[in-house]
This record gives sequence, structure tokens and C-alpha cells, in this order.
Amino acid sequence: MKHAHVIGAGISGVTTAYYLAEAGYNVTVYDEREYPAMATSYANGGQLSASNAETWNSWSNVAKGAKWLFKKDAPLKINPTPSLHKYGWFMQFLQAIPHRDANTVKTCKMALQAHDLYKAIADHTGTEFDRVDKGILHVYTDPKELHQARQTNLLYKQAGLERWEVTADEVRSIEPALDNPDIIGGFYNTQDYTGDIHKFTVNLMDWLMQNRSVFYKQYQVEDLHDFMRIRPGITVLCAGVNSRKLSRDVGDTLHIYPVKGYSITIHAPGDAPWTSLLDDSAKIVTARLGKDRLRIAGTAEFTGYNTDIKQARIRPLKQWARSMIPGINLESITPWAGLRPMTPNMMPIVRKSKVVPDLYYNTGHGHLGWTLGAYTAKHIADLVNT
Repeated sequence: MKHAHVIGAGISGVTTAYYLAEAGYNVTVYDEREYPAMATSYANGGQLSASNAETWNSWSNVAKGAKWLFKKDAPLKINPTPSLHKYGWFMQFLQAIPHRDANTVKTCKMALQAHDLYKAIADHTGTEFDRVDKGILHVYTDPKELHQARQTNLLYKQAGLERWEVTADEVRSIEPALDNPDIIGGFYNTQDYTGDIHKFTVNLMDWLMQNRSVFYKQYQVEDLHDFMRIRPGITVLCAGVNSRKLSRDVGDTLHIYPVKGYSITIHAPGDAPWTSLLDDSAKIVTARLGKDRLRIAGTAEFTGYNTDIKQARIRPLKQWARSMIPGINLESITPWAGLRPMTPNMMPIVRKSKVVPDLYYNTGHGHLGWTLGAYTAKHIADLVNT
């Protein structure tokens, strides 16, 4: 039997293991943690969102970032400590601005295909993940943001996403739990949906171990070259923010920077939305995870490999919830922070190594790991079998 080694047990690694196993491989998944999906795939925003596929590479976002530099509760925070890695990443980010529209269309197309792939996996394996099929509603309180959304929607339409503009009254009709007088309108689509990334990944891994030749091993890869030397077969690196360091062990360069994001999981949330929300001005998303949990997530921090939870970053998520959802119950909250593996052009790295035979990369998904994971996993498995 053919052998494959997958490094990383987040959504990218476990879905890669699934497609390799379906192709006839004996697969071992390696992760430094005892259980799957304990890092970036633990408590993200919960959205499978083709309607959030717009890449961040634009001069308008650069201007916003500059204004937010000294604002403690801003959606974006950049640690000013000098770092060649960070500054080099920002230079490449600027260089990718001319490709923003094309990359947005590509990302949206990948997301729409991933939607169908996740549903097929769930149907095939019986994987439960608190899926809610109520679409995603983007809401706006700023006329400039709404105007920009109209332009971006033209790109989404090219990609095949059916999303339409709604009035402020229609916003409240779609989601009655949402109520803020500053809302001026929105965009809505029913192709997107939500679900618990951690639950999906853990349940899929359990199914693979019980029904396919897939094994899970708690193991921290220190040197990728040494790892591959003693393990014959295919290796697929799905190690998130650790992918950059490991790729350098073999002479490859992956331009990935860890961008921290925060979330709160609200237990027994009261009169809270079932429709998933995205506030483009605040850069905050919500997702209902079953009847007893609501996930609210947002913010981006360029602070290196640091997962400390700062109350100054959690506070805006709670304040937003109070201002937008009057009936919400914030009595029981679990905060979380994780590192997104972000590339400068916001596109995932899905390819064969340029240096080492039998080494493949499926990483760098940024804030869209849950949205794109099934698509890139199938794509890398297809590359392996080419």
C-alpha cells in the first residue's frame, strides 16, 4: 500500500488525510498536540464564507491600517517592534495589490467548490458539525463601506456567488435579533453556511481512524529533512504558521506570517442571531453553533508567534455584541486566540516542493482555512496522484 505522512492535524491536514485515504493511501497524521484541531482550527469564526473571499490587498485597507495604528481597540493592530520577517511580508503585500481583483475571484470560486465538498464529506462519513444553513448577512453602518461592497459584489458575481443587496428594513427582517439604528443596509446570500470547525475536524479524524487506514500520532516535527529521511512515501505539510520554519529546513521558502485573531464563544446566548453576520466596518463575524452557542470573532494582530489573550482585544467583541444584538446574554463566555497562517497575497500555498521530491504543501490559508480547506485538500491529493 502507498504511504503518506501529513504534518498538521487542523482542518487542512485532516481533510488532506481524508482525500489521500480515499485515493488508497495508508496515511499517518502527525501533530505536536495530543488531539486534532487544537490550534487555529479550534475556535474560529465558524463561517464557510465565499462572501468573505475579498483579499485584503488594497490601498484603502492600507489607509485604514495606518489610521488604526494607535487605536487600542482597532480591528487591526501592528506591533511596531522591528522584524525583517514582518516588514518583508508587508512589502510583498503591497506588491500584490494589482492582483487583488483576480485573486478575489479565484478565492470565491474555491470557496464555492469547498462548500459542496464539505457537504459531500459529511454525507459520506456522517460527520456532524452543528451546520446551520441560513446564509451570511453582511451589514453596513458606513456609506463608504456599502459602496465598496457593491464593487466587490461584481467580483463575487463573476465567481458565481449569488448575493444581493438588502435595505436596512430587510436586514432586520432576515435577522430579527439584530437591531441597531445605525445600520443602513447590507448584502445577503444563502449559498454560504456555518459550522463548528473543531467538531468537524475531530469527528472526521475519528471516522478516518475507524474506517480507513489512517493513524494519528502526537509528534513534534523539529526538522523536516530528518523527518522525511526516515519515513518513505509522500509527505504533505499542513502545519499552519509553523510551515514557514519547516519548509526552510529543506531549502524552500513559504511566505507566511502569523496573524492573530480572537473569538468569544457565548454559551446560552439568549435572543441571538441564527443567521450568520459579518460587519465589514468592524471586521467582526458571528456564527450560531447549535442552539446553545454563538461564536463572535474578529480582529487581526501582527504580533509574531504570540497567542496570549488580551482583554483589550476581547472587549470590542463584547461591546459590538451589546450594540448590535439587544437580546444577547453575555453571562457565560469563553475567549480564545489563534494564529492564522497568512500569505502576502492572501492566497493559499497548494503545490509540490520546488526542492524535495515527494514533498507537498497545503498551507497558508489565512483567515479562510475553514472556508477553503476541503478544496485545497482535494487539490493537493489530486496533485499527489498525478
